[in-house]
Amino acid sequence: MAPRKKSKTQEVKPKNNANAYIAGAGSVVDQQVTETLKSNFMPYAMSVIVSRAIPEIDGFKPSHRKLLYTMHTMGLLNGPTIKSANIVGRTMQLNPHGDAAIYDTMVRLSEGNGALLHPFVKSKGSFGKAYSRDMQCAAARYTEAKLAPIAAELFADIDKDTVDFVDNYDATMKEPTLFPVTFPTILVNANMGIAAGMASSICPFNLEEVCKTTINLIKGDDTDIMETLIAPDFPIGGRLIYDKAALKSIYETGRGGFKVRGVYSYDKSANCIDITEIPPTTTIEAIIEKVIDLAKQKKIAEINDIRDETDLQGLKITIDLKRGVDPDKLMNRLFKLTPLQDTFSCNFNILIAGSPKVMGVREILEEWIAFRAECIRRRVYFSLSKAKNRLHLLKGLQKILLDIDKAIKIVRETEEEKEVVPNLMIGFGIDEVQAEYVAEIKLRHLNREYIINRLKDIESLEEEIADMEDILSKRRRINSIMVKELEAVIKKYGQERKTQVIYDVAADEPEEADPVDDSPVTVFFTREGYFKKITPQSLRMSGEQKLKEGDEITQQIETTNANELLFFTNLCQVYKAKVSDFSDGKASILGDYIPAKLEMEDKEYPIHMVVTREYKGNLIFVFENGRIAKVDLKAYETKTNRKKLVGAFTDKFAIHSIHHLTEEKELLLTSTNGRMLLVHTASLAIKSTRSNGGVAVMTQKKGQRVFTVETYEEGKLLKPHRYRTKTLPAAGSFMSAEEKGEQISLL
Repeated sequence: MAPRKKSKTQEVKPKNNANAYIAGAGSVVDQQVTETLKSNFMPYAMSVIVSRAIPEIDGFKPSHRKLLYTMHTMGLLNGPTIKSANIVGRTMQLNPHGDAAIYDTMVRLSEGNGALLHPFVKSKGSFGKAYSRDMQCAAARYTEAKLAPIAAELFADIDKDTVDFVDNYDATMKEPTLFPVTFPTILVNANMGIAAGMASSICPFNLEEVCKTTINLIKGDDTDIMETLIAPDFPIGGRLIYDKAALKSIYETGRGGFKVRGVYSYDKSANCIDITEIPPTTTIEAIIEKVIDLAKQKKIAEINDIRDETDLQGLKITIDLKRGVDPDKLMNRLFKLTPLQDTFSCNFNILIAGSPKVMGVREILEEWIAFRAECIRRRVYFSLSKAKNRLHLLKGLQKILLDIDKAIKIVRETEEEKEVVPNLMIGFGIDEVQAEYVAEIKLRHLNREYIINRLKDIESLEEEIADMEDILSKRRRINSIMVKELEAVIKKYGQERKTQVIYDVAADEPEEADPVDDSPVTVFFTREGYFKKITPQSLRMSGEQKLKEGDEITQQIETTNANELLFFTNLCQVYKAKVSDFSDGKASILGDYIPAKLEMEDKEYPIHMVVTREYKGNLIFVFENGRIAKVDLKAYETKTNRKKLVGAFTDKFAIHSIHHLTEEKELLLTSTNGRMLLVHTASLAIKSTRSNGGVAVMTQKKGQRVFTVETYEEGKLLKPHRYRTKTLPAAGSFMSAEEKGEQISLL
């Protein structure tokens, strides 16, 4: 075959007009690749970066902002939900990229999807799940939506010139360039995007922690932000392995990564593992497929079956085990081999003044503070201008009201209507705007009440104007407004952490424990912090227990050497030990002093001891102010031989007592004012975090507190129904006369 000849460069003339032609059409032009990229690719790349993939300081990409603003203009902050298809159609007035892309944006912002810590869209219908690849959302014609209550914080005073507005794509509408958000949404909700040549990956943080950190920065407190901003918090939960160096790097540079692992529990009766929380970077299907693949490769032989049991109650992956398998050892292998433990990579890339910039947490919050301060300044200036205009009109009215008869005479004697305003201007020395305002006043308003009210308005307006001018002149007052707004957001929308933080993880796999003698023993714990372990034989032969003067035994428990001990302290920490760590004692000795034995901190002492092996049951923390926190004992279980856990319970309230219950029971609370209340622990919800503040159970007046707490046994009270209540919190009831008589007779 003969080689093809190179065609010559030529200009193509249109057939319909011999005199006209397209310059350069059909020609081959030699051009450097760099020039082609600069002229053709760079405009596209900048469009993707600025107008699509990278969020701005208000925490939103343009697609999010267009959708939410459309819903706001539709009045969806209040009232019932409407069809999603309706919302999508209206949004296309601002976003011309197609209904599928708009609906996908709405799905991710919805509470039904579960991708955000604080969703901005309240959903009705199937919106899929962020943790599942196969659970997809229903079509827009089937689902309904409206704005969630927290969305009100996005549009606060948006109609008061707080942000700039620009034309939409066809110049038929106006849309905001940013939202005047009242809290740093940029760090509260996760945001990820891939642009041309760069990407952004922002992990979510707890709203209350972010707002408190921002308040500290506004006040100028020179504190470490890691003290208030503990760690990222994901809507799906999970357990974050705390690495201070890694988190510090992320906080300072905006780049880095940290590990998140799933949460599981072992069902001994069914011999299966239930996984209820997974890392945010994976899905249910990816985990199951990886486990099946490992089983096929015979890398894991301990599993009989794995299945997805997710239902309306939430995520659940069940793994059936073979007989004799250690569930903890298996899970540690799965953490290493599957996405059940994964690294979340951070890249805090944000658009600042139209340019992408990678920033640390402090720098992001400082940028947000500057942005929010400008929003407040513009809002105050807008209100100030309105007030000044109003005052200007009333000042003109004031001059007229000094001689109302003269004004009426001018109007009556003016021959032409168009001369009324000029004649009023000449007669009273007012400008045209004031004269127009006066001329429009109705005759019915020319009475004493109207005149007095308008003069009062002048005084109040002058005070408001002076106050607003003072705000604009002092940054301190703007900062004070910001702090109050952030505190209001915390009060309305703050919630407990969903992601547990695991501190001081020495290794991913627990050490092999030495065989422990499982022989029975009896352990004693005293109020002063002394501990004894006595064998049954020695206990039978012993006499009275020797105690320090003024000390008493608070706990006596029959157990075995194989069990573990948890010592809760006054500093809200828990120290772990094994019964086998203590030598056998006798009744004639004081025993081991726990603060010294476990190397507790200065002025730290134990207040309660828990004996367990399988970490079954719940811990009931009763506080002196009448609040009770119920925490699963599993929350204190660790996979490594850690000796100390911080944040064992909240330090916000004074602790009264701690109770370990393996089954639900009634507690009898008595207050210092003599009131008694019966509370069934089944009515208390189990909290996911150890340091939660619990719920209010027994109301206490000023100067009063919980006096005694004991497990109630039937028959202890003559009329127990008197002390039970259907709703909590409750004040309780005073002891009846019959009860008092019974108490006296018992004495």
